[in-house]
Amino acid sequence: MHHVPVIDISNPSATESAAVDRACADHGFFLLRGHGLDDLIERTFQEGQRLFAADRSVKDSIARTIDNPLGYYDRELTKRVRDHKEVFDYIDPDKDAGRSRNRWPDGLIGYQETLVEFFDAFSDLAERTVALVHDTLGLSGEVADRHRGSRRASTVRLNHYNIGDPVPEEQRGELADLAPVALGHHTDPGVLTLLLQDGVGGLQAESAEHGWIDVEPEPGTIVVNLGDVMQVWTNDRYRAAVHRVLPMTTSTRMSIPYFFNPSPSLLVEPIRELDLGADRYRPFVWAEFMQARIDDNFTDEGDDTQISDYAVAQ
Repeated sequence: MHHVPVIDISNPSATESAAVDRACADHGFFLLRGHGLDDLIERTFQEGQRLFAADRSVKDSIARTIDNPLGYYDRELTKRVRDHKEVFDYIDPDKDAGRSRNRWPDGLIGYQETLVEFFDAFSDLAERTVALVHDTLGLSGEVADRHRGSRRASTVRLNHYNIGDPVPEEQRGELADLAPVALGHHTDPGVLTLLLQDGVGGLQAESAEHGWIDVEPEPGTIVVNLGDVMQVWTNDRYRAAVHRVLPMTTSTRMSIPYFFNPSPSLLVEPIRELDLGADRYRPFVWAEFMQARIDDNFTDEGDDTQISDYAVAQ
């Protein structure tokens, strides 16, 4: 665990900020304590457990479609193989699109209300966490303001990692093969992710110095991992966290990521003010990049879209 520092978000010290800088450059992970959200986190986990334990008919009634990526899904692809998990996705409940496209299960009283509360609290915490990274980079003022996320573009996912295949046998048909791990190695596309994990474990990060390392459950903390946008903004000074989840063999696992994303129209490119040498990436519009990632995860039409697709030859 010493490779993944723990930071007090309520009052980070200079020593902790230095640890964040080292971790972000090596593997892109750190942990937050002092967030004051323990009660809400416990209630959100309880609601997730209720959903995933519900009858199949409840989950099928809110199943994701190719036209609406929100709701329940149990056959997502990572690196063109199928994950060992079922998920529930939703977006900002206060957004017009959220009110019309979020899909809430019938009969689970209190589920929607708790998840709305969770979205509000984690949107605020994501802003504070990006500010912490900005401080570590020495960014402030107008430059920092131009390089934040937007709750309007962000999403929450509830993950349930099953033992074995999450799809009923009679529905597997021509589906892609299951991956050898519960979740294949990948990066998150946005600015950063706030991740809750239960006590089961299995999350691993790829360290440039140490190879695969465990991001072990630490009671009372929230996992932070950097996304592709942060790597582009910092021109490779910081790493988008490459991570995976090992197979569940004796117990299922739950995790809840809040994906903090930039505004859809934002042009993503290296931050000139950081003065980190020649640009390693050509600019791209966030919405186009994110849509390509969504399409890759839903269908098996080729390799996943990556920020390496926008890399400039050096």
